[in-house]
Amino acid sequence: MRFFRYVKKLVKSVIPPVFFIGLTGFFIWNTLNGDHGLKSYYVQQKLLVEAEQAQQDAVSEQQIWSRRVVGLKEGHLDKDLLDERTRVMLSFAQEDEIIIPYKANDHLY
Repeated sequence: MRFFRYVKKLVKSVIPPVFFIGLTGFFIWNTLNGDHGLKSYYVQQKLLVEAEQAQQDAVSEQQIWSRRVVGLKEGHLDKDLLDERTRVMLSFAQEDEIIIPYKANDHLY
């Protein structure tokens, strides 16, 4: 009888702390490694920086192309841009110019 009381008392005094320590460990592990944990947060921050850089690159490329398109419009014809495009499209060059050949799939435009 005493043995069972001792075991019962031991179980009552050990089980709750072990349960709460395990629960605390579970929450700490999920805070660090879970789907919304700190590691995921750092990965998302890195992806955000990469996406912002890609957006900035796209905006700058869009501005370049916008400037070129405006330069080729009928009312605002930029002679230098027109000359450059004509030479590229028709493969023309003057005698005193230096020509740098590109590979077949590495076009300038």
